[in-house]
Formats: sequence, structure tokens, C-alpha cells
Amino acid sequence: MSSKQHATLRYTAMRFGIFAGCFLVVWGLTRLQVLPSGIGDSHIIWVLLLALVLSAPLSFVLLRKQRDRMSEEVAPRVERVKERLTANQAQEDA
Repeated sequence: MSSKQHATLRYTAMRFGIFAGCFLVVWGLTRLQVLPSGIGDSHIIWVLLLALVLSAPLSFVLLRKQRDRMSEEVAPRVERVKERLTANQAQEDA
């Protein structure tokens, strides 16, 4: 199998890895009291949200090539589905 066939899985794993790294950094910074730890019992929710906000732009920049490979993998599938949908609609109209 070519590497192109697993581009979506690879992109998802890399995206999760960036999120996990951001989560660990934010969690460590809240433990060291560099960042506020949230209000009351909201500590874990605060850390998750901040990690999500940080990982999104990082993923956008760092995973550009992998995202392009994934779109090359997905685009033909989308076209086939569109063609089948158009064919089905033409049959229903007849």
C-alpha cells in the first residue's frame, strides 16, 4: 500500500499528537502556576480548551503538507460519490 492511502489516518494521528503535546504543556504550566488553573473545579476543562485553542493554529501551519496529501486521497472518493448521486437523481427523474 502506498503512503497516500493512509494519509487521513496519518493526519489524524499527527493532529492528535499536537493536541496531546499542547495539553501536556498547558497542564504543566498550570501545575507550575505560570498559567491560571481555572475557577473552582474547572481545571481540566480549562486545560483542554486552552490546549485546543493552541493546537488548532499549530496544526494548520505544521501539517500543511499532510493535509494536502489527505485531500488528494479524499477528492477522488468525493467525485465518485457525486457521480453516483447525479446518476441516481437522473434515474429517479426518468
